[in-house]
Amino acid sequence: MSSEAKNLEAISRAIDHHNATCEWPAVAVVMNPFEVERLGWDSIRGLPIEADPQIGTGSFRIVCAREEREPEAEIVEAVADERDVIPVR
Repeated sequence: MSSEAKNLEAISRAIDHHNATCEWPAVAVVMNPFEVERLGWDSIRGLPIEADPQIGTGSFRIVCAREEREPEAEIVEAVADERDVIPVR
């Protein structure tokens, strides 16, 4: 069995285990950026694969829906008129 097939099997089993033992579903798989690039996968079983340098090579982590995740950055366009301009001297 190839190393890619072994990784796929191990991650798939971990997703199944998580979903069988937790009321919240798995929402992502996190692994070291080197591993993400080496495998070349964007997702596995519909879950996105995210890079995190805090995860050691050869390891991965299943992210649970109950975990607090940083919200997406919201881009807001600032609007100003001339009254709001303060000259710099």
